Amino acid sequence: MAGNGRIAIVTGAGSGIGRASAVALLKAGYSVAIASRGMEGLQGTIDAAGADGERALAVPTDVGKQDQVDNLFAKVVEKFGRRLDVIFNNAGGGTPAVGLEELTFEQYQNCVAVNLFSTFLCTQHAIRIMKDQKPQGGRIINNGSISAHVPRPNSLPYTSCKHAITGMTRSTSLDGRKYNIACSQIDIGNAATPMTDRMVAGVLQADGSTAAEVRMDVQHVADAVVMMANLPLETNIQFMTIMATKMPFIGRG
Repeated sequence: MAGNGRIAIVTGAGSGIGRASAVALLKAGYSVAIASRGMEGLQGTIDAAGADGERALAVPTDVGKQDQVDNLFAKVVEKFGRRLDVIFNNAGGGTPAVGLEELTFEQYQNCVAVNLFSTFLCTQHAIRIMKDQKPQGGRIINNGSISAHVPRPNSLPYTSCKHAITGMTRSTSLDGRKYNIACSQIDIGNAATPMTDRMVAGVLQADGSTAAEVRMDVQHVADAVVMMANLPLETNIQFMTIMATKMPFIGRG
């Protein structure tokens, strides 16, 4: 189906928030490059978009690895030309929910790679394209998470990465101004995806108890991403928090 001529990239697009956001962008008329480690998940995203999936480019990618991010952007340029309007840096992941003293250094490194290295590498590539294209500029949206504000128990690697994403968002916003590049952060709490299924049965709380937590429809997150993407570059939502109203965040712990 015909699109709106705008190009987007979504990382972590093989499931969950990434899939919902990629599908929403496709349905809004974007041509979307979708990246995730496995082709099976990416194909599921294309299928979920129906006829709009014809405008998707699936590139299996471990976005924590430089050579694979290089390949992702090379494929985007090959398919769509040297043009990029929006990137949603959504890929992320945590570590086992165990005490800090039990984590391995490799587990910490992997967490940093998928959350921080990926955002840095993709942002760097995006800026190189956005600063040189005509008209100049574009939009970078980072997935921050509620954990960019407050931690869950036993989550130091993930929480520290998400706090760092906030610093990356602010620095990118500042440094991108001269190129008409806007950078936003969306902090998401308890969207209903396979990653949060465990919350229905109950998860550890700050007081040591276990409690079930409410979730929201992931489509609301996807709609928010599209709304942010569609803003004119003269306007930016610097930070947005979207969450299940009754989840433990305000007053968590």
